[in-house]
Amino acid sequence: MNVSDNYRNAWEGYWSETSDEAGAAIWDCDPALSAEPHSALLLPHADAERTIVDLGCGNGTTTRYLATRFARAVGVDLSHAAVEHARRATPGDTVEFQQLDLTDAGAVRALHEQLGDAHVYMRAVIHQSEPEARPAVAAAVAEIIGGAGRAFVVELTSGSRDVLRRAASQPGGPGPKLQRVFQHGLKPADADDEEIPKLLAAAGLRVLAEGETTLPQTEHLVDGTRIDLPARWFVLAGK
Repeated sequence: MNVSDNYRNAWEGYWSETSDEAGAAIWDCDPALSAEPHSALLLPHADAERTIVDLGCGNGTTTRYLATRFARAVGVDLSHAAVEHARRATPGDTVEFQQLDLTDAGAVRALHEQLGDAHVYMRAVIHQSEPEARPAVAAAVAEIIGGAGRAFVVELTSGSRDVLRRAASQPGGPGPKLQRVFQHGLKPADADDEEIPKLLAAAGLRVLAEGETTLPQTEHLVDGTRIDLPARWFVLAGK
């Protein structure tokens, strides 16, 4: 299957209207707050000499950090506009970026054939994917890691909905970054808590470690509190 035109167009529209300024996307936080601690959770289970693939790389902030911790980093995203953002922001050819639809099994298989068994980093992709596409996204993780790679997957939990509702209902409404997410029809925290582990298991992924965390955002509530979204992380291997 492939994602719907509406979903693809929503992301193209979002990234086309996002500036190159760091933090312009609400989830584009400093790697010290996300990719760095996440790498520390993944590395005890993963060979740093393998390539790591950042699924849903956006403007490449996380991919560029991962390139400092692993032998090679490749960022992929559904949106052509996101990939162009990432390429503009990346000096030289230190990191590779590709457009990829994770629900296109043939394209995902071709990436695995190109890279061999690789590690995967995926932050907050399943929860906002179309429901019918979520099994294919989980399957893409399994395909890319094969038998020797490892994956770090972190997804928003239902508690994020309460935080987002609070942010949307504050005086003056949601901040401009969150408002743009809603305007483009993107749906954060759309998956139920029990759905994520079921999808991972159905894709043949085995949980090596898991825990709770938050995903810091680049926007604050009117009282100055940073928007931190509750999430759950998994370190995964193929079965």
